[in-house]
Amino acid sequence: MAVKPEVILGDITTLAVDVIVNAANPSLLGGGGVDGAIHRAAGPELLAACKIVRQQQGECAPGHAVITTAGQLPASAVIHAVGPVWHGGDRQEAELLADATLWTSRSANARNQAFNINNGDLWRWSELWPVIAAWFELEIGPPVSLSFRQMFQDYRALWRQIAEEHALIEADILALSDGAFADFIFGWNYDMFGDGSKLRRAGFQGYRATDEMFCDLFARFRAARVIP
Repeated sequence: MAVKPEVILGDITTLAVDVIVNAANPSLLGGGGVDGAIHRAAGPELLAACKIVRQQQGECAPGHAVITTAGQLPASAVIHAVGPVWHGGDRQEAELLADATLWTSRSANARNQAFNINNGDLWRWSELWPVIAAWFELEIGPPVSLSFRQMFQDYRALWRQIAEEHALIEADILALSDGAFADFIFGWNYDMFGDGSKLRRAGFQGYRATDEMFCDLFARFRAARVIP
């Protein structure tokens, strides 16, 4: 008997199914995006299960997957699949991705390997925040717990005033972002390092500094009157 597939639009952490698939990172210890959301919803039991896997085999390499129990999720199990990640989408990064893709298709060093093709550098959020704050000529404060979704709602009227003052192209901040993705990305309670150096160690020398990428991106947003 043929199985009829069903497409569900909703929150993956609320689905009472046999198994859900998590877009995991190699550490298996949670991170940003959907990975972080699943870990937060599943509670410490999922993290404990992932740590057992790490003790048995180490990190999970890109292109591979492991299965664990699901902790406090209604699903019965979680498949943690590790794959390449796209970080952003500015023009320089697109060019870097294209060059890296061509290199991997031709180089013997890339055979049977999976690469996270991003800027190719090492970066840390706690070191990026001062750079971002300086670009906007703002003072940097200590880490605080907040909801971007709530903050964007609370400052919706203020953004309209800013948009009018600076002739921005969008007066409704919620049309730019509702804050949900930012809550996923920054919802962890620890600092995060990013390491995109595997491809460089294999021989591809394309590189873009992440701090410079953000500053260039902000400059283009300002020139396009997206931000003041």
